[in-house]
Amino acid sequence: MNSKTKIIVLRAKKLMYTGIFIALGILFLILLFIMLSPKNKDDENEENPSPAEEESLPTAYIPGIYTTSLTIGGQPLDVEVVVNADSIVDVRLVNLGEAVTTMYPLLEPTFDSLAAQICEKQSTDEISFSEDNRYTTLVLLDAVNRSLEKAVISYDLEDYD
Repeated sequence: MNSKTKIIVLRAKKLMYTGIFIALGILFLILLFIMLSPKNKDDENEENPSPAEEESLPTAYIPGIYTTSLTIGGQPLDVEVVVNADSIVDVRLVNLGEAVTTMYPLLEPTFDSLAAQICEKQSTDEISFSEDNRYTTLVLLDAVNRSLEKAVISYDLEDYD
């Protein structure tokens, strides 16, 4: 048998880099697992009430006009929501300056589409919109939701037991 001695040279610098990359890889896998793991059923029930719970409470509004202010491109803009006792009557943009319409030409068509869907569905849930206008739509929906929060009559759950 012919045995030759082999010498392996390991440099400390390469070993440290390899150890750091292995540690980062393990940390990445742990974070990925935590982020993608399903939530507990208890957490889901707290965040999203069951449809039976949602439907048991009537939706009623204090009739009036409710306004939320936005600033777009340094220009003020108001979103008005008109409600009567049990429905959303109108949603409109107020104080829309010419500078805003020039700089953001998709703002008005996007808002008109949202307003029509909100008045038709009587809710801001399940609103469909184009991915091209995603961020504009989300900002406008947030403003409409804030206005509706001002109008909603809050019920005490003890009244329904």
